[in-house]
Amino acid sequence: MTIRHHLSDDLLVSYAAGSLAEGWSIAVATHLALCPSCRRSLSVAESIGGDLLENISDNASVDHSWASVRARLQQAPKIAAGGTPETPPAGYSGGLPEPLRSYVGGDFDTLKWRPLGRGAYHIPIRTRDRETMVRLLRIPAGKPVPEHSHGGRELTLVLNGSFADGGEVFARGDIEDADASLTHQPVATPGTDCICLAVTDAPLKFRSWIVRAIQPFLGI
Repeated sequence: MTIRHHLSDDLLVSYAAGSLAEGWSIAVATHLALCPSCRRSLSVAESIGGDLLENISDNASVDHSWASVRARLQQAPKIAAGGTPETPPAGYSGGLPEPLRSYVGGDFDTLKWRPLGRGAYHIPIRTRDRETMVRLLRIPAGKPVPEHSHGGRELTLVLNGSFADGGEVFARGDIEDADASLTHQPVATPGTDCICLAVTDAPLKFRSWIVRAIQPFLGI
């Protein structure tokens, strides 16, 4: 498995600092379970955070500190395509990784899907934060998601299959980070259904009036 779409620096640093809402943390932690490269970057971020807490002076610029963190993260070693992967962390099964498996109460073969229409399904995931909405999505092979933009941020982590979006292909372990500037229509690639973890902090903005009409009932 070669992961090509990784976590942004701001997500890694916020996760290391423990400042992310629970929904975002689920997406980050699940990606980390699949991605040796980002686990290595997280280790760097945690080390930098400790150094900053010990050494930053009272009058140091927060912006300057953040720039230093970004520079260190960008210098962290990456796994080259075709390189030798690291040993997966404890609990990795090749199916749904932790912590996601605990949130949904099982693996792929025990999931209880709810219909969304047009062959798509979802599973809402409860969290204790009021900032995010978290769900599993299952998109039929070869089918598109309705075209939409965003009222805020959306993280989409692929767990099975793949989807194409904007000339890029996102496969297992890849994460797409979208914001209000992006309008798109991801399409599940042929061959197998695409299962994703999706986290948002605002309802999606669908172009289709039919989808908008039923959106309140679907909770998306």
